[in-house]
Order: sequence, then C-alpha cells, then structure tokens
Amino acid sequence: MLHHSGTGGPAVVFLPGAGLVGLHYVNLHDRTAELTTSVLYDRAGTGWSEPAALPRTAAAVTDELRDLLRAAGVPAPYVLVGHSLGGAYARHYTQRFPDEVAALLLLDPFHEDLLDRVPQQMRERQEQLNGQDLPELTADQMQHFRTALGELLAKWPDPVRQPLIEHQLAAWRTGVYEGRNLHGEVADEIRRAPDLPDVPMIVLTALGHDVTQAQLWSEEEVRAGNAAKHALHAQLAASVRRGEHRVLNDAGHGFLHEERPDAVLQAIADLLREAGS
Repeated sequence: MLHHSGTGGPAVVFLPGAGLVGLHYVNLHDRTAELTTSVLYDRAGTGWSEPAALPRTAAAVTDELRDLLRAAGVPAPYVLVGHSLGGAYARHYTQRFPDEVAALLLLDPFHEDLLDRVPQQMRERQEQLNGQDLPELTADQMQHFRTALGELLAKWPDPVRQPLIEHQLAAWRTGVYEGRNLHGEVADEIRRAPDLPDVPMIVLTALGHDVTQAQLWSEEEVRAGNAAKHALHAQLAASVRRGEHRVLNDAGHGFLHEERPDAVLQAIADLLREAGS
C-alpha cells in the first residue's frame, strides 16, 4: 500500500514504527503535502500491504521500499521520516543508498546499542517478551482498547478512523512480531553497514509519558531507559556534520507525531529548506 499527495521535491517518505501503519501519519502527511510530495506506505506484512513472514531483515525492508518508490514514480532523493523501528530502516536505507537520501528525520528512533545501556532487568524483560506466545484478548480487553483507540484517533478523518481502529484490533500482534529481530539481526545490519553520509539529519527524542511504556516498565526503568536513549540519540545526531538533536519533554514514544505535530512539521520544513540550499 502506497499513497502520495502534494507536488515537488524532495519527497517526504514516512516509515512507520512497529505496530503502526501509514494511515497513523495521515494528519501529518496532509500538512506535509502542502510543502512537497508526501508519501505514506505499509511495509509488506503490515497494514493493507500483502502478507509476509515476520520479522524481516532491514535489507529486505529497504529493498522493498526502494522498489516501491520507483514503481510509484516517486523520484529520489527523499527526506526519510522514520519513527521508532522505522527509524532503524530509514538509517539503513541511507547507509545503503546514500545518493537517494536528501535528509533524514528520526522520530524517537531505535538505537542498536540501547539494550547495552539499560538495567539488566529491562534486558531480561525484553528477551522474555520476544520469546513468549501472545494470548488472545478477552472481550473486555477488546472493548477497552476499542474505546481507547477511538479517543486516540479522534482527530483522524472519518473515512480513515474506523477502518484503522478495526485493523489495529485485528492485527495488534504485528508490531511485536515485526520487532522480534530488532535488537539482534537488524541491529547487526546497522552496525555492519557504512557510516551515514553527510546529509542534514534531525533526531527527535521523546521523553514524555507513554502509555505503553508505563504498562511494561516501572517508573525507575522508564527513567533509566530515557536517560540511555537521550545519550544515544545525542551521539547519533553528532555523528554527521549537519546533525541536530531536539528533545520533546511533552510527548511519548508511540504518538509523538500527534502529540507534537508542530515540532515534527517544523523539523520537516527545516530539513526541506536545508536539503534545497
């Protein structure tokens, strides 16, 4: 599934986080399309794209995206906007195809060294989550999540909101499956790839409250994880000459693009301006 709007270049391409799909970014996409061509898509195995066995390698995902953009007639270079897991894929695309990337915006991205920086109990919990079978949701849980999603997606266009809610309820396991090789195989792919080229890059770090993280980790663990993430994101931004690190203290990891769309849109506009200079 690919959808693009707007005109001009470089095109902005949104790479969703695990458990999210292109339509989760449609509000930001519509505003970006006022500036340039904006592209939403679903990776194979997610959303409204064809099924695929999960998890997948970063090489498979980035090859797929490259072929898809070419088939859709969206010319390079691109401003890649990668969120969480999508940030890992955006970095790997840039490492592999540096001439096709005009700029890079990473929204609270995965970092391959994060597990080495967090407390031991968090590493053990992550391994346990990756290895366990996922239970069926009860009727009460389904109703709870339906209500929560309805509130979360209240600002989405009417034709999008209900299909997106139903999709999330039906495919909630997808994000877990997609991320199961993230700290191993995908992290190693990023480490082995060439350094990032000297393109404009902004790394946005979300340090605000996140509902999902609050359910998984204690307050102490969240603080430790945020401190490690902040340091790694700063290091990542400093790894290129035109890198910049920006911190959002009032947005959580999963939906920073909706909690602070102004900050994300400003970063996109800044990168478009710098890429064109």
